[in-house]
Amino acid sequence: MSERTSRYFPVSWEQLHRDAKALAWRLSDLGPFSRIVAVTRGGLVPAHIVARELDIRIVDTVCVASYDETVRCEAVVLKGVEGDGAGCLIVDDLVDTGRTGRIVRAMLPKAHFATVYAKPAGRPIVDTFVTEVSQDTWILFPWDTEPQYAKPIVHTRNAR
Repeated sequence: MSERTSRYFPVSWEQLHRDAKALAWRLSDLGPFSRIVAVTRGGLVPAHIVARELDIRIVDTVCVASYDETVRCEAVVLKGVEGDGAGCLIVDDLVDTGRTGRIVRAMLPKAHFATVYAKPAGRPIVDTFVTEVSQDTWILFPWDTEPQYAKPIVHTRNAR
């Protein structure tokens, strides 16, 4: 998470699906890829969509824990993968500061790294992404949210 979050960007299941499919379109001429490595947990859903769209049947995971809900913590590799990444497509939901991305990139230096969303600090880490958001924006993914009343923007600005 960015040091100062001042904006929230809610992403619905439908939007995430559209954006992950757009990522697959961008990747379709860059392969062939022999396998996908999803960065868990956020990369699981986009990796599934990309795997379906590119007809890739081998999907593995690399597991890096670097957030505890909205609080940044020490990055810990819980599960790695073998190889140098040749022919591999790494898929994650977001590159924020690039900290997790650098860890995964070091594990699989020959892989193509793709994310659905990218923030400026992490953008240089990935090869392909769909949507850039500002560094101070926290993306609210559909698996982290539930429907509830939201104050109009004008009321939240007046509260500051």
